[in-house]
Amino acid sequence: QVQLVESGGGLVQAGDSLRLSCAGSGRTFSTYIMAWFRQAPGQEREFVGAINWSGGRTYYVDSVKGRFTISRDDAKNTVYLQMNRLKPEDTAVYYCAAKRWDISRNDFDYDYWGQGTQVTVSS
Repeated sequence: QVQLVESGGGLVQAGDSLRLSCAGSGRTFSTYIMAWFRQAPGQEREFVGAINWSGGRTYYVDSVKGRFTISRDDAKNTVYLQMNRLKPEDTAVYYCAAKRWDISRNDFDYDYWGQGTQVTVSS
């Protein structure tokens, strides 16, 4: 079992950068695929990106490609979401999630979730 805690959210201006962190518990953290999702008010939860267990492969939704980068440090049981050139439409609660085996863009495929961290981008 994995417990996840996100941090790093806040209020920024358009064009700024933020780095979110997701700290996980457990000795098997490195075996999990880690993903970031986000949910804006009145919207469904959206896949942002994911990283495989080795860190060698990453996937992103088109709207964040070239601006967001996911990385992981398994020695620290932490996955990161570096967000650059933020836009007002990036405003949402950001969640990290974990699953085994294959990367999925579907939130229902993920077994473990953090509590979320708010990111607000002002124009």
